[in-house]
Amino acid sequence: MMSNINLQDWVGRKEEIQDCVYPTPARALALTLNDRGFAGREGDSLPELWHWLYFLPLVARAEIGPDGHPKRGGFLPPVALERRMWASGQLTFHQDLQIGEAVTKTSEILKVVEKEGKTGRMVFVTVRHTIGSARGIAIEEQQDIVYLPMPKQFVPAAPNPVPQDLEWQEAYPVDPVLLFRFSALTFNSHKIHYDIKYATEVEKYPGLVVHGPLQAVLLLESAKRNNPNRQPAGYRFRALRPLFDFDRVSVCGRPNPDGSHELYTANTDNNIGMQATLSWR
Repeated sequence: MMSNINLQDWVGRKEEIQDCVYPTPARALALTLNDRGFAGREGDSLPELWHWLYFLPLVARAEIGPDGHPKRGGFLPPVALERRMWASGQLTFHQDLQIGEAVTKTSEILKVVEKEGKTGRMVFVTVRHTIGSARGIAIEEQQDIVYLPMPKQFVPAAPNPVPQDLEWQEAYPVDPVLLFRFSALTFNSHKIHYDIKYATEVEKYPGLVVHGPLQAVLLLESAKRNNPNRQPAGYRFRALRPLFDFDRVSVCGRPNPDGSHELYTANTDNNIGMQATLSWR
């Protein structure tokens, strides 16, 4: 029975996945982001965070749970809570991955923490990923996943407006087609991103949810556009409130005194959806 499982038994578990940085997924994401200038030729650098297009969770349709995620168990612990989301992450970029090269991702579960929150029991799972090729380690990543009970109704987070001293703020329209494309490219079948009936009636959201990883990508791409010729070194992001397909989304940034940048996605009311910090080489 699930109740008899000790989730701490999953701490220290490891898995290794091999893949190849094929050009087609990267070209498809570039076009999804409206970037017509990305060629994606063999030997070209893969933009930061785009490794999320690879090492996909390949499970059979019979192994999919009611929320669209793979069923509980396997590498990740079988947490008996209905909702699962990517809460935060941090990455160090040592060198670029290259289009066409063979790559390996080694993952390890660092910790499993159970807490009691306002909505009840919560479980946080922290996973460390190391991604590299024959040329050495390219990316070190820590991923924090949170499991929550299913809510009876949607309760929005308290207002948290973006700062006023922004260096830039760019509108970024989102719609169901964008969300579907990103779900397809990352093999993310969580229904909150494309099934409006499930999102509103089961998980009680007011609309389709904008992916956390998509927001992280949009923020990093925006920062690079506004800081040409600079190379990302480290990146931290944290989801503060969900954004929805009906929101007028914007991506914003401002410099920190140490030369890094603080980045934000914002909803229609200019409240922060995701906050990130980007450091440069």
